[in-house]
Amino acid sequence: MIDLGLQLDLSLRLVIASLLGLAIGFEREIHGHPAGLRTHMLVSLGAGLFTVLSAEGFGHGTSSTPVDPTRIAAQIVSGIGFLGAGAILKEGIVVRGLTTAASLWATAAVGMAAGAGEQLIATVAAAVILISLWPINVLSERLHGTAHPELQLRLELERIDVLGQITAVIREHKLEIGEIATNRHGRNAYRVDLTLRGRSSTAIAGALEVIATVDGVDILSTSHAD
Repeated sequence: MIDLGLQLDLSLRLVIASLLGLAIGFEREIHGHPAGLRTHMLVSLGAGLFTVLSAEGFGHGTSSTPVDPTRIAAQIVSGIGFLGAGAILKEGIVVRGLTTAASLWATAAVGMAAGAGEQLIATVAAAVILISLWPINVLSERLHGTAHPELQLRLELERIDVLGQITAVIREHKLEIGEIATNRHGRNAYRVDLTLRGRSSTAIAGALEVIATVDGVDILSTSHAD
């Protein structure tokens, strides 16, 4: 016979796990990272569901053949590593996505806590994660003297000499180039990755508007640095 009260309690745990993952993903989304709202929400929900199934889905066994409720939940920690690895990108000497990978890993732990019925712990952990991703990141930038906004910019050029026009636009808007990498991936096709630093987001946006009008230049993607 189905225990309706238990089913409602377990369903509520999953809803809480989803909402907490959504809150963490919102921060990643508004800062332009690839793993955003849906990814973090699904990670937290999946971790919570696996935890619920591990604890309640297969019974509790008997005294002679006990069921270990931690066996499925234990695999979440290693399984989430594959997803986190997909968020890490290495381009030349630049490694990106470590913070996003860590947030996915921590979000899975939040989902597990919610699935285990520890909603208060899950909520506190989610709050700490959000603080580490936003206010602590700002403090870290100030301590290292890099409080100016940074943007990862990927361009496709028809001619490599157009890069001179782009750097001129960047200088005119008083921006700095932190990292630059160029790759040829076809005839009349060059890919350029730039890290731009500016005194304000407005200055960066102004430079992007001008760069977009340069003949032979396509802006493929923009994202905020971790």
